[in-house]
Amino acid sequence: MKRTTTLGALAIVLTASMTLAGCGRSEEAGSDSPAAASTIGTDPATGDITIWAMGTEGELLPEFVKEFQKANPDVNVEFTAIPWDAAHNKIQTAIAGGNTPDLAMMGTTWMADFADAFATVPTDLDTTDYFPGALSTTESGDRAVGLPWYVDTRVLYYRTDLAEKAGWTKAPTTWDELKQMATDMQAKAGATFGIRLPAGNDAFQGTLWMPWSNGAEITSGDKWTLDSPEMVEAYEYYQSFFTDKIADPNADVSSGAQEASFVDDSTPMLIDGPFMRSSLASVGGDDFDEKYSVATLPARKSSVSFSGGANLVVFNDSDNASSAWKLAKWLGEAGTQASWFKTSGDLPAAQAAWDEKELADDEDLQVFGTQLETAKSQPISTSWVKVAAAADQALEQMRRGSTSAADALKDLQSKADSIGLD
Repeated sequence: MKRTTTLGALAIVLTASMTLAGCGRSEEAGSDSPAAASTIGTDPATGDITIWAMGTEGELLPEFVKEFQKANPDVNVEFTAIPWDAAHNKIQTAIAGGNTPDLAMMGTTWMADFADAFATVPTDLDTTDYFPGALSTTESGDRAVGLPWYVDTRVLYYRTDLAEKAGWTKAPTTWDELKQMATDMQAKAGATFGIRLPAGNDAFQGTLWMPWSNGAEITSGDKWTLDSPEMVEAYEYYQSFFTDKIADPNADVSSGAQEASFVDDSTPMLIDGPFMRSSLASVGGDDFDEKYSVATLPARKSSVSFSGGANLVVFNDSDNASSAWKLAKWLGEAGTQASWFKTSGDLPAAQAAWDEKELADDEDLQVFGTQLETAKSQPISTSWVKVAAAADQALEQMRRGSTSAADALKDLQSKADSIGLD
């Protein structure tokens, strides 16, 4: 039996909470100049370290960090677990009041909101082993303001039993094969629809693998580039699944709906993150993993998926920044990350951790590791949430067939230009 992770509920809450973080960069985020880069040296950590963490991570960390405290007997770590739905406001208030902790867990889509309050990563802290997509979420201008902690990416889930009925014994590797397999799932294996594609809130984020895999970029660095020829071609491909009635434009997007339709044979392909494995086990039973497999996303010019997750940051106002960075460094080490995966189910941001036994023995899990090698993150911008929401509306128009992909993206580009790129 394949191993499943416990990320399901965590990731759903994380995604919802990140969506709520729609405000721009707080004026309270700090008007002082960012702290200059420092060094942490090799001495043991000492003194008091305060750390905030959200959700289940906040509940699991106190016991997990005891190993760090054994190796650093003169350090005392004080934890505060914060619900995701209260975290953004609490951090914003703490920055305004000068009451920040030394170290905090930070969702990748929140980095731009508070980056001015984060200390620069010390110059003697090696970050070369982190997945590039995860590392990019720690960049703020010309500064690195955090360390990747855990990561998430999207891959293709497909029902192997129905695929065999449809004449497929392996996963599709190209866009043409993906569409043909979805067509065959419907025509030959009896599925109501061949594949479920993202719809509703966060649909744009869920479809970014298409333009990225087609060579498109959604910004040029200083402006949005949402109606480029590569973008239009990618979303014409997305729209074609609905035009050809291979995907359902009216698919139920409520919690649990896509798992149910995958398990009951009605929609035997979907694209989602590692947390889906535990969700499918909950709906389909412990043995259901024998009926499906996962694969890297089919390629156009390449195969590029979305990278999300959470980082670790140290605040400018920290009274014990050196020791806080040492704790962050320990949490990012390959052996620690493998142990944390075993404890929490969070996927490691450090590439070397994927060679550890905890992950190397899981064939399906290694698919996520392969996909993370090319995965990319959304722009680190306070404008991102507003532009993504406008893009969700554009995708809705495409699914309904009320406008062409080219016209929808032209209108989206105009809206994004008005919003700006901060």
